[in-house]
Amino acid sequence: MLFNSIEYAFFLPIVFVLYWFVFNRNLKCQNLFVVAASYLFYGWWDWRFLVLIAFTTLCSYYSGLLIEKYRSKGNVAKRVNAGNIIVNLLVLGVFKYYNFFVSSFAAVFLHGNTDGLLTKIILPVGISFYTFQALSYSIDVYRNKLKPTSDIVQFFAFVSFFPQLVAGPIERATNLLPQFAKPRTFDYRMATDGMRQILWGLFKKIVIADNLALYVNAVTSNWDAHRGSTLLLSAIFFAIQLYCDFSGYSDVAIGTAKLFGIRLMRNFDVPQFSRDVAEFWRRWHISLNSWFGDYVLKPLNKGCRSKFRLALNILLVFLLSGLWHGASWTFVCWGLFIAVLYIPLIFLPSRFRHKGIVAEGRKLPSLVDLAQMVKVLMYLSTACIFFRMPTIGSVFGYFGGLFSGSLFTLPWVKAVDPIVLVMVCVMFFVEWIDRFDDYTFTLKQVKWGWLRYAVYMSLIITIVVLAPGEGDQYIYFQF
Repeated sequence: MLFNSIEYAFFLPIVFVLYWFVFNRNLKCQNLFVVAASYLFYGWWDWRFLVLIAFTTLCSYYSGLLIEKYRSKGNVAKRVNAGNIIVNLLVLGVFKYYNFFVSSFAAVFLHGNTDGLLTKIILPVGISFYTFQALSYSIDVYRNKLKPTSDIVQFFAFVSFFPQLVAGPIERATNLLPQFAKPRTFDYRMATDGMRQILWGLFKKIVIADNLALYVNAVTSNWDAHRGSTLLLSAIFFAIQLYCDFSGYSDVAIGTAKLFGIRLMRNFDVPQFSRDVAEFWRRWHISLNSWFGDYVLKPLNKGCRSKFRLALNILLVFLLSGLWHGASWTFVCWGLFIAVLYIPLIFLPSRFRHKGIVAEGRKLPSLVDLAQMVKVLMYLSTACIFFRMPTIGSVFGYFGGLFSGSLFTLPWVKAVDPIVLVMVCVMFFVEWIDRFDDYTFTLKQVKWGWLRYAVYMSLIITIVVLAPGEGDQYIYFQF
């Protein structure tokens, strides 16, 4: 069930009414209803996916209880935690990476012959997201950051909460689980904030991402027939599409959670206004990058005093991040590309100097700020070529066409809708003026109520009018 589908337009209000007006008198019933609604939402793709998420949930739930029970026996608790990690990663590996590793092995040792080795495994939607979320719970229990819950319904609600189930944010149990442990009351202001955030997320997804996808798909499907300038424009458009698609999903997810009295972590903090690579990765997909930082990089860095060792650890993390995104060598190369640009910052005394929001105390960026932001956009656009193209050969072919003499010619723009480009500018403008806020599209500058409603209606009409027919599935659903 997609956020931008007719089914979801009926699903959400029905769940909202039942949640607040039928099941709100009893916390356990309300949480059980959350689980039922979430499983209906997830099973809408394929009911067989429910078996897998239930297995992952049960493994982490009972692991937490066993870790706490045998905490005084350190080795036993350690083995339980390690066993849960291994089991969950094995499940993820089988469903997501089996064919990739078999094909790679066959290419090296069997002359590419994979007869009888590959399987027709359906990749469950969002398996990487909920697996990492469940793993963080048992690890945090083992680290004694939280006490394990004995309420299995609360834990099922934590893992399967439908707004963020299939594409994040990847929540930590320390934030989300306690919210299911206490009664929730309807907060009108919180709900209106959520509605605005949902509206803005749908605008970014439907109006910008889905329309830019028409141009990007046309170019990348026949990339060798286009000039370098067109390939560059397509790469820039895909970078914007990817941001609007994924941050749009996060906005809808976070906004929807607010309707149910739940606060999710922020997943994007205006990364398009970053001034260097390090700042960009602190602001992009925050839940995943912080997950790798807390559960992979910090253990690797324990006792590390060498910058070269730190560089190797960061390289490993980015390679794992690339593999997390997809079972393909293009994603591994994507991680390597990011690491090559990021690692030199470790050896610079001025690294991580951009900690605040750009142009703090000013309405407009300086020329230096603007140049740095354009540089980061070009960096992201280049990295997105690895993300978009299906094979390593097509990636290098794309780069070959991009950096040819035709780069300095006029691009093909016949398929570009000028209205969509105007909407892109509107999106950047709105996110610029709200860059200091917890979410975008606060409309705090609009003081008159009638004008606020006029803006809401204008945005709704824009979404309806500019929706490009059959919308694309969210890009990150494949992960």
